[in-house]
Amino acid sequence: MKLLRRGNPDNSDNGDHEVVESTAVEPSPSAETAGKGRPTPSRREAEGKRRGPVAPAPLTAKEARDRRKQTRGSKEDRKQASADRRADAADRRARMLAGEDKYLLPRDKGPVRAYVRDLVDARRHLVGMFMPLAILLILAMFLNPAIQAIVTLAMLIMMLFMVVEGYLMGRRINRQVRERYPDSVDGGFKLGWYAFVRASQIRKMRAPQPRVSPGDAV
Repeated sequence: MKLLRRGNPDNSDNGDHEVVESTAVEPSPSAETAGKGRPTPSRREAEGKRRGPVAPAPLTAKEARDRRKQTRGSKEDRKQASADRRADAADRRARMLAGEDKYLLPRDKGPVRAYVRDLVDARRHLVGMFMPLAILLILAMFLNPAIQAIVTLAMLIMMLFMVVEGYLMGRRINRQVRERYPDSVDGGFKLGWYAFVRASQIRKMRAPQPRVSPGDAV
C-alpha cells in the first residue's frame, strides 16, 4: 500500500524507498487468491463426481426385477459371457495340467516340486495300488464272511508294505532333492508326504500330468 507523504522534496528518494519496502512487505489480497481461487474439494466429493449420481434404491420387487434385467444385458450377451468364462476356465485347467508354473496350485509351484513329481512319475510304486485296493475292500464288504476276512487280511498286509515303501521313498526323494537343490528349504516330512500322495494316485488322474514315463532317467 502506497504511503503519500508531504514534506521536504529532498527526502523524495527516501520516501520512494519506503514505498517500495511497504509494497514488498504487505501482500495484496489478489495475490493470495491468485491460485485455484476455491477451497480444495474433499475426497468424498471428488469420488462422488467421478462416480456420478447414484440411482435410488428400488421401492418394490417389480422395480428390482426391472433393474436387474436392465443391468444384466440381453440373453445373447449372457450366453456369450458364460461361454467366455467356460473357455477361460478350460484354458487355465489345460495350462495347469501341462505344468505351467503360473497356473499351478501353491503346493505344486516351483522347480523343487516339479523335480519331485518327475522322480515319482519315473517309477512304479506299490502305493499306486491304494485306490484300486480300497475299491476292492468296499466290494468285499458285500461278499460272504470267509472271503471278506481273507480280503481284509490281504489289505492289512498291503497297507503295511505301502507304509514301508512310503517311508523309504520319502527318504530317497529328500536325498535327491538336497543333491540337486542344496539351497532349497523345501524338504523333510512335508516333501516326503507330497511325493507319497502323488505316488498313491492313479497315473492318469495325476495333476499336473506326468512329463516322464516309467523307467525314464530324471
